[in-house]
Amino acid sequence: MLTRNCLSLLLWVLFDGGLLTPLQPQPQQTLATEPTENVLHLPGRRSHFQRVKRGWVWNQFFVLEEYMGSEPQYVGKLHSDLDKGEGTVKYTLSGDGAGTVFTIDETTGDIHAIRSLDREEKPFYTLRAQAVDIETRKPLEPESEFIIKVQDINDNEPKFLDGPYVASVPEMSPVGVIRTALPNMDREVKEQYQVLIQAKDMGGQLGGLAGTTIVNITLTDVNDNPPRFPKSIFHLKVPESSPIGSAIGRIRAVDPDFGQNAEIEYNIVPGDGGNLFDIVTDEDTQEGVIKLKKPLDFETKKAYTFKVEASNLHIDHRFHSAGPFKDTATVKISVLDIEEPPVFSKPLYTMEVYEDTPVGTIIGAVTAQDLDVGSSAVRYFIDWKSDGDSYFTIDGTEGTIATNELLDRESTAQYNFSIIASKVSNPLLSSKVNILINVLDVNEFPPEISVPYETAVCENAKPGQIIQIVSAADRDLSPAGQQFSFRLSPEAAVKPNFTVRDFRNNTAGIETQRNGYSRRQQELYFLPVVIEDSSYPVQSSTNTMTIRVCRCDSDGTILSCNVEAIFLPVGLSTGALIAILLCIVILLAIVVLYVALRRQKKKDTLMTSKEDIRDNVIHYDDEGGGEEDTQAFDIGALRNPKVIEENKIRRDIKPDSLCLPRQRPPVEDNTDIRDFINQRLQENDVDPTAPPYDSLATYAYEGNGSVADSLSSIDSLTTEADQDYDYLADWGPRFKVLADMFGEEESYNPDKVT
Repeated sequence: MLTRNCLSLLLWVLFDGGLLTPLQPQPQQTLATEPTENVLHLPGRRSHFQRVKRGWVWNQFFVLEEYMGSEPQYVGKLHSDLDKGEGTVKYTLSGDGAGTVFTIDETTGDIHAIRSLDREEKPFYTLRAQAVDIETRKPLEPESEFIIKVQDINDNEPKFLDGPYVASVPEMSPVGVIRTALPNMDREVKEQYQVLIQAKDMGGQLGGLAGTTIVNITLTDVNDNPPRFPKSIFHLKVPESSPIGSAIGRIRAVDPDFGQNAEIEYNIVPGDGGNLFDIVTDEDTQEGVIKLKKPLDFETKKAYTFKVEASNLHIDHRFHSAGPFKDTATVKISVLDIEEPPVFSKPLYTMEVYEDTPVGTIIGAVTAQDLDVGSSAVRYFIDWKSDGDSYFTIDGTEGTIATNELLDRESTAQYNFSIIASKVSNPLLSSKVNILINVLDVNEFPPEISVPYETAVCENAKPGQIIQIVSAADRDLSPAGQQFSFRLSPEAAVKPNFTVRDFRNNTAGIETQRNGYSRRQQELYFLPVVIEDSSYPVQSSTNTMTIRVCRCDSDGTILSCNVEAIFLPVGLSTGALIAILLCIVILLAIVVLYVALRRQKKKDTLMTSKEDIRDNVIHYDDEGGGEEDTQAFDIGALRNPKVIEENKIRRDIKPDSLCLPRQRPPVEDNTDIRDFINQRLQENDVDPTAPPYDSLATYAYEGNGSVADSLSSIDSLTTEADQDYDYLADWGPRFKVLADMFGEEESYNPDKVT
């Protein structure tokens, strides 16, 4: 009995559940014995004004598979309304199997199948038929398409193609029409069942064919369990410095279902914290991730409380009666206080200052506050990043910004730098704000002609002609409605050759005042134009324009303004002018070459003489004997240069002859120094062996009449007692040792000198 009930349940699952679909019996299409019952009529061509009654038109034929007869199997007949039975119509067949599977009688239109067909190989054939005039070979009507279907017969036993089969049954499924002894199945209790099934074919010509297979029945999970929070309250602690978008905590609801039936959606119930927090589902763990939408501030609010709802994402409406498939929990968030940097009152400070403002002028101030509990004082300083920051200073306590240098708008129109505010109690906590300072313009530059103009006037110009339009530009930042005025300078306004016409639109025209101009008389004219602006204070400048006289045709078109055009009427051609210029260049080159050669020759002479002297220089490395050594000095040339001319002996080379002994008369004690030097000079002049031979001995003899007297010890007093060194004591501590040495002998003690 149990086996019967299991088989009934399995058949109900397979057929009623839609897993296996039984073959519906096709109504047998019996071929008519008379050709007229399986006829495809081909309507012929009619006149557009003749109404034809539509007959029954077949669009398909039927033929049995596995036909075993000795004659070809008759399929059907084609017939055209234009066929009167006189043999003038020919029927043709084309398409699938035409000529190989199916043939047609060209005269009668009968269609036969010439070989056995298998419906499992090809269930139908699509063919096209047409009626053609035998004599003209022209079609009597368009082609008609029809289908030949192969009818199935019971020639195969039932087979299970793949086994074992796996079927799915939703858990908690109610008992159907086919009763079973099994109770309601629960996937959470048992997931899979295995059943053996036998299938048997009870009809058909072969009869009694059967097959068996094993079916594994797997229970499919349904969403029959709601999610549940393991606890009703979740506590989270969040620092106030948490960035926006960061995850600050996780909560989880448990659902015993599987797969998509266990997917949970979390939502924050509107209320406290709904605007500050958001919750999303982690697809891997099915946890609710709480994220921060707005920044937290401990000083503003210290705690938040809100509710979170967990519900199934996929709800099975068959189990609504089991209760609501959702659960609710409370989330309490405590904000942790974090020491924060000072906060500026504005995100950006914009200030303005006029250029050339005196140094030290205050142009604005910034303000930052410490919002933490027990606020600290704030210090300000500029974030030095470039030389441009040195143009301004800031008061570290008050936050006032002042100019540190003179500003020039034409050089720099805008300054952008940063100011840092830090806590006095904790300098590491600091914040930064951008400062934008716009330099306002002061009218300090006069307007000038915008571009250098090349102005020309024709020789045949008439008075009142405008030969040039000029405009002005100002290096200052021109305000809206700035106007420039143009006029001639006062010194050029007397009998002018040209004048200036102001058009009152910041442009002016240069106007002729004479009837014709001559290039031979004056080729260039210089016109001083005064340009003045309308700002305060008013600035003006005088701009000199150069006007060149040119040769023009009768229409005023300029033909030539160069130097060549002036000489052409005299009769000089272009070749002659080039030849003259070439000759001038050659003459200049000759003069330059001559001067260069003269300078080079003089330079060579000087170098030769210097080399001769340099080659005969004798270097002595002997040390003199001091002031008492009077044998090596000859300063006679300094006192008496004529002695050199009297002595004809060459002093630049060493003579080869005469090595006379030098006899020196005894020197008297009181001989004057001048006589002494002259005596030694004469001795050296007559002595050819006296060195040096090519140099001049110079003596630094002071002579009589010097305020400082002579420093030589020759005329010194004979005894040291006659000397008075008391003045050395008045020269200070540095001369104390000398004062002790040359002072009283009894007062000097060498052992005390350090």
